[in-house]
Amino acid sequence: MHRQEVIEESELMITERGTIYHLDMAPEQLANTVITVGDPDRVKEVSKYFDRIESRAQHREFIAHTGYIGQKRITVVSTGIGPDNIDIVLNELDALANIDFATRTVREQKRTLDIIRIGTCGILNPEVAPGSFIASSHAVGLDNLMLYYRLSGSPDEIFILNEFVRHTALGGSALQPYVAEGSIALRKHFGEHYTHGITITCPGFYGPQGRVLRAPIAYPNLVDALTTFQCGMHRVANFEMETSAIYGLGKVLGHHCLSLSLGVNNRVMKKVMDDIPGGLERLIKESLAIIEKI
Repeated sequence: MHRQEVIEESELMITERGTIYHLDMAPEQLANTVITVGDPDRVKEVSKYFDRIESRAQHREFIAHTGYIGQKRITVVSTGIGPDNIDIVLNELDALANIDFATRTVREQKRTLDIIRIGTCGILNPEVAPGSFIASSHAVGLDNLMLYYRLSGSPDEIFILNEFVRHTALGGSALQPYVAEGSIALRKHFGEHYTHGITITCPGFYGPQGRVLRAPIAYPNLVDALTTFQCGMHRVANFEMETSAIYGLGKVLGHHCLSLSLGVNNRVMKKVMDDIPGGLERLIKESLAIIEKI
């Protein structure tokens, strides 16, 4: 029988209480359906709709509540902002699901998670109004995170990537885009009220998203190039700071991932929605009603 390789303590940090280091969760606290939110305060805005909460965990910006809506067991966890935090959260969620903490070996029976991000974004399509809900079909990463992993693209992903690099003239630049598709099985449940499109993920809010305050930016025409990109039926809808990392790592690790966003502003039309908290409340309620039935 093949002997399982033991994962060293320096590679997988487990506390004396048997919880994983950053999320401070034990494997039994993780549901098969996971909702990720950026803002730690948004965890309670999701879990307040649970019929009951069975466990809570908190460490730094990572807060997690696990509970039930009807018979559906759900974990909601905050990630903080950015792809670097997604690297921590996605790897630790997978470790909770698929590594035996007692033996420090990968389980033979793999567990597949449904991971659904609920967050905010900027809109890049002039036909989509602020306050709209967006379900990301694909994510184009400008964050470089997945260059540290072996991400293999499907023919469709490779085609979109090549067309994107050609259209934006980013070939040979310091930016090395990658493309990852979200879960079609999850996305099909989010039809009415949700605009589907490509999401661009950036590693920052200001310069990486083409905002100019005082610091000059290296790619002043990038936003214009993004708003005009279309590949077949696929068009850029929005950009934000986590989706490509979620989709990329989810694909590498074998999980089903979907990103749902509230468009808080339209960068093309230069408009911002009036009631962002109210919009997020609507997105959470409508999305939970769908998630409960999946």
